[in-house]
Amino acid sequence: MGCFKSFSLYISFLFLLIAFRVVVSGDRTSDGRIMSDRASLVSFMSGIVSDPGNALQSWNSSNLHVCNWTGVLCNGARSAIVQLDLSERSLGGTISPALAGLSKLTILDLSKNFFEGRIPAEIGSLVELQQLSLASNLLEGTILSELGSLRKLVYVDLRSNKLSGGIPEGIFCNGSSFLDYVDLSNNTLTGEIPLRGECELGALRYLLLWSNGLVGQVPRALVNSTGLMWLDLESNMLSGELPSEIFRKMPHLQFLYLSYNNFVSHDGNTNLGPFFSALANSSNLQELELAANKLGGEIPANIGNLPRTLGQFHLAENLFYGSIPPQISNLINLTLLNLSSNFLNGTIPTELCQMERLERVYLSNNSLSGEIPSALGGLPHLGLLDLSRNKLSGLIPDSFANLSQLRRLLLHENQLSGVIPPSLAKCVNLEILDLSHNRLSGTIPDEVAGMRSLKIYLNLSSNYLDGALPLELSKMDMVLAIDLSANNLSGTIPSQLGSCIALEYLNISGNRLDGPLPVSIGQLPYLRALDVSSNRLVGEIPQSLQASPTLKQLNFSFNIFSGNVSDEGAFAALTVDSFQGNSGLCGSIKGMQACKKKRHYHLIIVPILLSLVVTPIFCVFGYPLTLRSKIRKKLASFSGINMVDEEKQETIEHQYPKISYRQLMEATGGFNPSSLIGSGQFGHVYKGVLQDNTRIAVKVLDSKTAGAISGSFKRECQILKRTRHRNLMRIITICSRPDFKALVLPLMSNGSLERHLYPSHKLNQGLDLVQLVGICSDVAEGVAYLHHYSPVRVVHCDLKPSNILLDDDMTALVTDFGISRLVKGGDEGVPPYDTTSFCSTDGLLCGSVGYIAPENAEYGMGKRASTEGDVFSFGVLLLEIVTGVRPTEVLFNECSSLHEWVKSHYPHNLDPIVQQALGRCSSPSMPEYLRKACCEVIVELIELGLMCTQYSPSTRPSMMDVAHEMSSLKQYLSDTSSQEMEATSSKG
Repeated sequence: MGCFKSFSLYISFLFLLIAFRVVVSGDRTSDGRIMSDRASLVSFMSGIVSDPGNALQSWNSSNLHVCNWTGVLCNGARSAIVQLDLSERSLGGTISPALAGLSKLTILDLSKNFFEGRIPAEIGSLVELQQLSLASNLLEGTILSELGSLRKLVYVDLRSNKLSGGIPEGIFCNGSSFLDYVDLSNNTLTGEIPLRGECELGALRYLLLWSNGLVGQVPRALVNSTGLMWLDLESNMLSGELPSEIFRKMPHLQFLYLSYNNFVSHDGNTNLGPFFSALANSSNLQELELAANKLGGEIPANIGNLPRTLGQFHLAENLFYGSIPPQISNLINLTLLNLSSNFLNGTIPTELCQMERLERVYLSNNSLSGEIPSALGGLPHLGLLDLSRNKLSGLIPDSFANLSQLRRLLLHENQLSGVIPPSLAKCVNLEILDLSHNRLSGTIPDEVAGMRSLKIYLNLSSNYLDGALPLELSKMDMVLAIDLSANNLSGTIPSQLGSCIALEYLNISGNRLDGPLPVSIGQLPYLRALDVSSNRLVGEIPQSLQASPTLKQLNFSFNIFSGNVSDEGAFAALTVDSFQGNSGLCGSIKGMQACKKKRHYHLIIVPILLSLVVTPIFCVFGYPLTLRSKIRKKLASFSGINMVDEEKQETIEHQYPKISYRQLMEATGGFNPSSLIGSGQFGHVYKGVLQDNTRIAVKVLDSKTAGAISGSFKRECQILKRTRHRNLMRIITICSRPDFKALVLPLMSNGSLERHLYPSHKLNQGLDLVQLVGICSDVAEGVAYLHHYSPVRVVHCDLKPSNILLDDDMTALVTDFGISRLVKGGDEGVPPYDTTSFCSTDGLLCGSVGYIAPENAEYGMGKRASTEGDVFSFGVLLLEIVTGVRPTEVLFNECSSLHEWVKSHYPHNLDPIVQQALGRCSSPSMPEYLRKACCEVIVELIELGLMCTQYSPSTRPSMMDVAHEMSSLKQYLSDTSSQEMEATSSKG
């Protein structure tokens, strides 16, 4: 028995010894793996050439365990690295193949950095990898087939790089059944989508391949992806019949984007019915976009069988003919319907008016006839109605007066008759009214002429309107363009038109107007184009027009003007063509008859006689009056009458140096018009110089609209007080009285970005591409700070070139926070300007026309201010800079927005836009490699602008993402320019 016990103890000891050795051996193995992983990271770090945020500072610590390094996550036993996430760290360099040593890695995220070069093939050996994200870098070359070895991959995101070549088949067809998300969009990939029938894609929910150069048909193998929720193949060169069978069993599909390809419909491009039938089972479908293809045939009646969840439906720019089926009214949740630019005929079905959720309706550029259904006036949320370029007849319905949310009414180029309904004035939010090229008669109703809501343009041209120009036109103080040409208007031009201070275009040609041309027209601060030709105007052409710093286009032809015309100022670029048909004109304009010289002795005699009479009178009466005025001013200054108002001051006012109202008066010359440097919907901005030679800009709030902007002053003070960033305007002080409120800001020596984008004849020097990218990067950084980092989260609401100022170093500063919104998540002590605030303020539009996101601009009031709206405005700014086209100019053409106009050229017809931009922003002597780099940057700016201006707010990038992209482009240009300087220096 004792021997047995001894044997048992021996056996137990032996097992313990073996177990100990196994544990020790395991620990040594674990230690060896983690040390190997550490070595891989150190090697990876050697490829990093730029780390401005010191993101990898912890990697240099010899005492810190590798599992505690920034972006590194180990498994529970700390025996291997399973996650490396260095996204949005502003890292630059190349991706080292050494990452292949992280054999247990499941997540690799290097997105939104500045990595360049190729994707290393060694990543294909990371067999445990489940998530790979290299999006938004500068990677180039092809997508390597080695990535097909990653059979556990669930998430692949390589979007927004410079990747080219074909898509490797192994990404989709490698025997994996886990693949859920694939985003290869916004590259330059070519070839077909490599999907075969045997590919296992049952888990695929997101496939995003938009904005590439892919060809061929949509692979039938997608029929296996029954869980697909989002398919975006837009802006490629795909062709063939719409893939009906693929979508027949996709009940989870929500977003389907096939626009801007070359698809056709079934049965020889005559039948869209099978495709609509296939989608009938997709009961979650929200957006369907088929625009700009080659789809033909009639719109089938089974359109009414599409899922009732559908909210947006685009069929524009196709080859559809026939009538609009009344069954479309079954889509009761539709908010956007776009059937424009087809060959549709027949009448507008009254059933359309049953779709009460409609917010935007585009039926333009078809052959629709008959009368406009008056029932359209019963759509409570309608914000945009475009029926232009059809064959509609009859009267404009009075029922439109019920459209309280209507912002844009486009009925031009039809055959409408009768008078303009005065009831249109009840559309209190209307910003665009275009009734041109119809058969309208009668006078312009005073009610319509006095609509202050019109902020973009009024176009009544090419009708049969008669009578005088209504004095009420002067109330349109925010309208950008007025076109009343080609009518039968008579009488004189009222001088009150000078009150339309925002006016940029005025065309009253082709009427029967007489009398002189008012001086006030030339004093409009932003007027760029004036056409008064083919009237009966008399007298001299006002000097104010010649002195205008903004006028570019002028036409005075076929009137009865007389007098001398010089070739200076705004007339310097004009030819005799702008003055033809005026026999009484003479001067130095090229091709114009010279004026005969006359001796004017009275010019010498009259001043002498006047001086003999006036001097004694001034000595008797004038000097005592002047002295009395000085005494009165001195007494007033002692009594404090003109000091900062004695009303209740907020704490903010005591934090800044006190500058009195009198001092501001003196600095600006009594707010003299000559000191005016800007105007907006809330007031005017004057330049001035204080007694200590400080140059200032004084933003004076308009007292006429004090009721509507009562919160604007406090709001801007609040924001300027609490935000601190190099790219945001700072405040010097404020001045507040019951009848006067002003912000005092530093005067930016280089003015606004708008001044440089659209230089007058006195300023011909534009900005080069490096400067423009730098400015946009500054703006993006400033707005990203407002959205994501400011102690008080802010939505700016009014991003545009005139609200971007440039200092001595051409650094951009975002300004004008008068209609901004403070949002939740910041300082709890902030007044409640949070996300529950509505974007509009007592009927005033939040933002500026052309820059406002569709969700705020085109449909009803009451939309909340959002950061996505600022992203949209920034995108418009990018597109404006690249194209050199104001967003409001496009509205006069066939496109409804600058986004749509650029999108119509993207991606296959961008070269004219790129070359034009290159001509404006570069030198002819630029080296070829630098020119090529600039072309790449311009295309990148276009793509980023299009991404920011997508209709759906949820698909737009965040401002933080945008700032990252702009910083990347800025760095790329800087590096390329440095190479040029080094090359030039070495040659020297």
